[in-house]
Amino acid sequence: MELVLLSGGSGKRLWPLSNDIRSKQFLKVIKDEEGNMESMVQRVYRQIMKAELDTEISLVTSRSQVEQINSQLGEKVSIIVEPERRNTFPAILLSAAYLYYEKKCSLNETVIVLPVDPYVDIDYFNKLREIDVAVQNGISDIVLMGVEPNYPSEKYGYIIPAEIQNKINRVAEFKEKPDKIRAENYIKQGGLWNSGIFALKLSYLMNILKEKISCDCYADVVKFYHQLEKTSFDYAVLEKSDSISVISYKGEWKDLGTWNELTTVMDGNFENTKTIVSNCSNTHVINELNIPLVALGLNDTVIVASPDGILISEKDCSTQIKKHIEPINVRPMYEERSWGEYEVLDSSIDIDGIMSLTKRKRITRNKKISKHEHKEHAEVWIIISGKCKVKIDNAVCDACTGNVFSISKGSSHELEAITDTVILEIQTGFMLND
Repeated sequence: MELVLLSGGSGKRLWPLSNDIRSKQFLKVIKDEEGNMESMVQRVYRQIMKAELDTEISLVTSRSQVEQINSQLGEKVSIIVEPERRNTFPAILLSAAYLYYEKKCSLNETVIVLPVDPYVDIDYFNKLREIDVAVQNGISDIVLMGVEPNYPSEKYGYIIPAEIQNKINRVAEFKEKPDKIRAENYIKQGGLWNSGIFALKLSYLMNILKEKISCDCYADVVKFYHQLEKTSFDYAVLEKSDSISVISYKGEWKDLGTWNELTTVMDGNFENTKTIVSNCSNTHVINELNIPLVALGLNDTVIVASPDGILISEKDCSTQIKKHIEPINVRPMYEERSWGEYEVLDSSIDIDGIMSLTKRKRITRNKKISKHEHKEHAEVWIIISGKCKVKIDNAVCDACTGNVFSISKGSSHELEAITDTVILEIQTGFMLND
């Protein structure tokens, strides 16, 4: 059994905490069993490990998310990088090629594809064993996992079984997100919420791939990836297959895709010492800024302040945020990297067209900003706190608070943190590195 986790998303529904780079699965806004903050991807990965499944895990994602995955899960996890974003159908075929050509998996292997960010209990992952058995027993070409609804939701798609005989049933059809009356009718028909999990043999995926493009190795699939149809796997495969079964799951399952949903599992507010919340009811505040934020007498409200912007919304209205921020087109002001994180403090252009960009970078102890160089701009590094080693071209220097380094265009430079280190990086030139 091989697990493929789909990690994507533009991050717009949880703006301003998430963005194109910092998607919702990387937000550390939920707590683990010991009360430590963790992200959705960390929670899912931890639960899979706890379930002790006889499986290996691969994540398929865009290049912009690789460093965040390495930062949160470590660098040993298998990452499949899309050459470009093209929806779930090509992403899943790419993962199949990786499993077959690179990992040398058997064509008889069960591949289970699942989202990287559901909020579930451990039984959800224990259910994957049943799905694996069903695939290996040839119940059908594709086996899904549907969630038994506990209310007529208008937010989820539905899987309608052909008949209800046992825990594994043939699928008759799929229904998109309905209104409440239709949702009630679907439930009466035994309809299940579509959890986004499906399983099939690797051979099934490879047959589809070879119908679409000619390939003899993984590099071929990467090269011709742009030829694969930019569509969802549900539309391209599931809705056209006549051999699909579904296994029902009864337990906790939430899609934390909006602030309204996410705040239902948040344990209190996440504020800095400059935040005051008083006489508020069912109000959640997240303040990532180092400025005062005062919330007084608010009900059913979410307030989020981050370097990317500020959101103040009634919780029910927060589901509409995506359409309101579409016109906003600014670079992300915060990013998590394999060595730590940074935030943009200032960005400007003078009258001569010279650009400047100031970042505060936090480098984790024993981590390293690897050797690199810039042809189009110069940099200044100012050590704000911590101890580190700085190497510019062939010169190596032990550095600490107050040290300043000027880095010319074309000079190679790197930094290794001896302790947790904070630096200011000031870029200047006619073309800057985001």
